[in-house]
Amino acid sequence: MHTRHSDSRKVHSNWLCPPSRPLCVFLSLCALTSVCRYPLGMSGGQIQDEDISASSQWSESTAARYGRLDFEEGDGAWCPEITVEPDSLKEFLQIDLRSLHFITLVGTQGRHAGGIGNEFAQMYKIKYSRDGSRWISWRNRQGKQVIEGNRNAYDIVLKDLEPPIIARFVRFMPVTDHSMNVCMRVELYGCEWLDGLVSYNAPAGEQMNLLSHPVYVNDSVYDGAVIHSMTEGLGQLTDGVCGLDDFTHSHVYNVWPGYDYVGWNNESFPNGFVEIMFEFDRTRNFTTMKVHCNNMFSRHIKAFRQVTCYFRSESDWESTPLSFSPVVDEKNPSARFVTVNLANHMASAIKCQFYFADAWMLFSEITFQTDSVTYCAFKTVSVCISSPEEDPTHKVDDSNTRILIGCLVAIIFILVAIIVIILWRQVWQKMLEKASRRMLDDELTASLSIQSETFAYNHNQSSTTSEQESSSTYERIFPLGPDYQEPSRLICKLPEFAQSSEEPGSTAATVIQDGVPHYAEADIVNLQGVTGSNTYAIPALTMDLLSGKDVVVEEFPRKLLTFKEKLGEGQFGEVHLCEAEGMQEFMNQEFLFDIPEDQLVLVAVKMLRSDANKNARNDFLKEIKIMSRLKDPNIIRLLAVCIYSDPLCMITEYMENGDLNQFLSRHEPEGQLALLSNAPTVSFSNLCYMAAQIASGMKYLSSLNFVHRDLATRNCLVGKNFTIKIADFGMSRNLYSGDYYRIQGRAVLPIRWMSWESILLGKFTTASDVWAFGVTLWEILNFCKEQPYSQLTDEQVIENTGEFFRDQKRQIYLPQPVLCPDSLYKIMLSCWRRNAKERPAFQEIHRALLDLHA
Repeated sequence: MHTRHSDSRKVHSNWLCPPSRPLCVFLSLCALTSVCRYPLGMSGGQIQDEDISASSQWSESTAARYGRLDFEEGDGAWCPEITVEPDSLKEFLQIDLRSLHFITLVGTQGRHAGGIGNEFAQMYKIKYSRDGSRWISWRNRQGKQVIEGNRNAYDIVLKDLEPPIIARFVRFMPVTDHSMNVCMRVELYGCEWLDGLVSYNAPAGEQMNLLSHPVYVNDSVYDGAVIHSMTEGLGQLTDGVCGLDDFTHSHVYNVWPGYDYVGWNNESFPNGFVEIMFEFDRTRNFTTMKVHCNNMFSRHIKAFRQVTCYFRSESDWESTPLSFSPVVDEKNPSARFVTVNLANHMASAIKCQFYFADAWMLFSEITFQTDSVTYCAFKTVSVCISSPEEDPTHKVDDSNTRILIGCLVAIIFILVAIIVIILWRQVWQKMLEKASRRMLDDELTASLSIQSETFAYNHNQSSTTSEQESSSTYERIFPLGPDYQEPSRLICKLPEFAQSSEEPGSTAATVIQDGVPHYAEADIVNLQGVTGSNTYAIPALTMDLLSGKDVVVEEFPRKLLTFKEKLGEGQFGEVHLCEAEGMQEFMNQEFLFDIPEDQLVLVAVKMLRSDANKNARNDFLKEIKIMSRLKDPNIIRLLAVCIYSDPLCMITEYMENGDLNQFLSRHEPEGQLALLSNAPTVSFSNLCYMAAQIASGMKYLSSLNFVHRDLATRNCLVGKNFTIKIADFGMSRNLYSGDYYRIQGRAVLPIRWMSWESILLGKFTTASDVWAFGVTLWEILNFCKEQPYSQLTDEQVIENTGEFFRDQKRQIYLPQPVLCPDSLYKIMLSCWRRNAKERPAFQEIHRALLDLHA
């Protein structure tokens, strides 16, 4: 028996996804790779006996609790008290999942009992409920309710629920065509519905007459009331199926044209918008809403031009709505997700008005990303112990009161102990940090010597030990095995300072394996940066070697800087776009400016706030030292500094065309579509040229064993003739806040660009920069029209890195862009190899891209 069940589950193992992951099915169906099909606990025991009930039972040994798939306890199954008759739906086996779940698959089995029993359900129906009061009969996409069951007493039969259901309570109701005895064992498969949406109310979908026959874009699986509008139900907007680019076709077989979408015509809405209200299970903290829209503008269908959302937290609607206007795309007819930032509004209901951009508006999916609100559970305790007097009719149980008071005292003692431990750890941590910082300051203290408009930064290097600073900026996402808990600790030197390890007094050896130096968090010095970003990850020894060199940087008069725009800000400072007057006079032979001397030069100014603490000031000076050493045509250069007075400033290059992400998003590939729209274009050859320059800059950084850690198009600047320079302040810009994932309010990580080992193991290496380069190359070939893994939530992106770690061939790769030839996509895939040592070096990538450009 057990072997048969295991085999049955093995058949479906490649469809399983982890439990308690929000909207797991959207990862699967919209990406067409896998579906959320995790067993919910009947066979595994996670569902408790008290959560399994039935209409009746034949005996105590066939009670509801024995209706677990593949279990042989009791008499081997749940059996109702009486024989099941045709057309009778009185008997049922009910499961309470305790919370809403997204259920995609069910399994059934009969009663075998070691050969004694031979009862099973040949057919059955399913009813479900989200609140326990309103029960809904499941129907498939063709409207059929009856599900084919078992043909014998021992085999497990798995059936897809198409469409899937969102429910807390599920009932299995045996169906027969003649009077017979029936027994059942069952299992549910799916994942927890953390979205929390319990219903949406919307106008009913309409009929289109665009083709020779009608096209129905109504919500055919809506499980609420449908008259003139849809109320108190869920349907196709939450079934996990994203519509195709051509709305007349469908992912689902044997259905009518337009099935995937729910659509409305603007002639039916005089106000110009469709209003949809979403009800949730409790008050939640909303971050984003994703709406999958059709954009087949040749049929007068476009995504909405504006959405206005109102929020209800308790019983009242907020007076001030949130409005968002996406870019109306009349060039690309592909269906797409439009992401609406909900700005962390607290609400239990959201009412959104979607405004028409054309005659028709078609949606196939609407999902929400939320942070749940936790409520205090202690408010009922005072009720239990508040009355000191006995009520003759409601006598107080003294023993229960004493137990309750004892429990409260125990809880108080435990809380006090936890607080003491936390405080002790904080004090101990501060002592360690203070000692570590004292050592770091002693070893890396900067002395400024200014002589005739020259800024010199020297470091008094310690002759004893080399401090290694650990500043892990995030927690481990997954608990991993011991082989993965300790990243490798290899020390590498700058080539120009290489020395023999046999030299007397030498304490560091140059160790590079397969050209891929690895650094754990403890091996690197992270410069905080004025905007809160880590500029570069630098080996601790490399930092020591750098600090022993004199650096000369010119002091620039502040009065010659003219503020143009704030580019970004962070915890310790800001980044401004400025025009510099007379900058050419401060440049040496290494800078080649083709700008007349009397013309203003565009520069980026990193400014440290005057109230920044000592640690931030030290990091700022270290950043100056590092930036002054970087001399490559494809790396942003430090031009000058302002350090005579606060606020301290460093002045770097800025390119006239801004960052590569914005530059490409304003352009189109060469072709007929661009000619018709008169849009500026970029040729494929120039795309390869820009990518080759990024690879060249990263080749230079990797030669110094520097790890950038945030390589992306937002951190590449564009100059004349498609010149590219790699920068570092994308993290500070509000424009790109959606590209970073915040972990427990402390660290922000560009997880969609990060390698699996960086997210899971904290390993940042040249190889992890190669991974990010592959994602950057993917952005470039998509003209930055789409965020990497745009169809996945941040949590699903992290889960996908777990698939890379497990390496069971279930990981999702970014798809091949339309304009991308196979040879270039192979480069991307090589950058995303699981084994870091198998990824190409930047020298190899640079050479390949130059060949493509030529």
